[in-house]
Amino acid sequence: MTQAHRAESIEHFQNHLKDIRAAKGFSQGELAGKSGITRQAISAIESHLYLPTTAVALRLAAALGCRVEDLFSLVEVQDVIEGKLIGHFPQPDEKGSTIRVKVARVGTRMVVRPVTELGDVLSYSVPADGYAADVHGQVSGSMVRVNLSRDRQAIEEEISVAGCDPAIILAGAHLRKGKDQTSVVGWTMGSMAALRALQQGEVHVAGLHLFDPTTGESNLPFLRRALKGANYNVVTFATWEEGFLVRPGNPKSIRSAADLADPQILLVNREEGAGARLLLDQRLRVAGIESTQVRGYERTVSSHFEVARAIASQQADVGIGIRSAAQLFGLDFVPLQAARYDLVVPKAYLKSHPTLAHLFETIASRSFRAEIDALGGYDTTSTGTVQSLA
Repeated sequence: MTQAHRAESIEHFQNHLKDIRAAKGFSQGELAGKSGITRQAISAIESHLYLPTTAVALRLAAALGCRVEDLFSLVEVQDVIEGKLIGHFPQPDEKGSTIRVKVARVGTRMVVRPVTELGDVLSYSVPADGYAADVHGQVSGSMVRVNLSRDRQAIEEEISVAGCDPAIILAGAHLRKGKDQTSVVGWTMGSMAALRALQQGEVHVAGLHLFDPTTGESNLPFLRRALKGANYNVVTFATWEEGFLVRPGNPKSIRSAADLADPQILLVNREEGAGARLLLDQRLRVAGIESTQVRGYERTVSSHFEVARAIASQQADVGIGIRSAAQLFGLDFVPLQAARYDLVVPKAYLKSHPTLAHLFETIASRSFRAEIDALGGYDTTSTGTVQSLA
């Protein structure tokens, strides 16, 4: 038998002839008689030694009363990548099911994150880039294999952003209105955590809002200490209002940080390193209030929306967040300061990533700024402005 007539590798070709023949109760000889094909040929096909011609496949299907594709089919060749796991896999079920993941090329390496880390809503609305199997015992930082479910080029164009402004997702929608099919994936975390993720090569962009009361500047004093300025661009996303989120009508009459010492007031806090947590600590310090005097200070959530949700559901009386979160959940808002939310990006990524530069063109566009303005609580006067780290 010539090489040209040998079956393809079992990895690329599925052959169910033997199973279907046995299920029909035919011996190889009986099937040979019904189909007009020699028993030796049937044996060779079932042993993966012979790839049947179209005519042979049609005769076998007719004799067995099934379709050709029931007997023979090509296995889809999966595109597999290996990447660094960021975060933690959810516990797989008892069947050991695969885990949905997002994949991004950051610099020269691939990073993999479980979709569940997008949160309870986005994890059901953002499609996976692939599926990780054999995840038992895998910890953050380990290398994992992923069977891709999206086109590799689309994954290469994906932009990964760490920060706490949910409006960054809208930038992806506006980006796709142009020539790109780029997805912008926002990983919710506090400002300092976002900056660490950027420095560790886990995301393309970090968003932060850290106000320095000594200089009156947003972000730049912190970035000058943490980064080598010549290697990064800092671009303003928007200026937003930060303040106390309270229940409608402000029934506890909360106006300043001094009011939080009242034992009848329950706070919901942000995690250490978040811009909202920094603002709270600054205001408590000025008011001469110790954190131990604030009921609920140790209870933390990881986003502005979670702060708003806790207050709206009457699980807390107050928390620090942004005005747009208060408006979304029908809460009252007590303004404390205006702070700039900036995006930090390594210059090397702007050169190496196929669509990252387009993201910053998009946020400066008139249509995107109009949409952000309409959310409420944002000032886009400086949106798209490059800030100097010098």
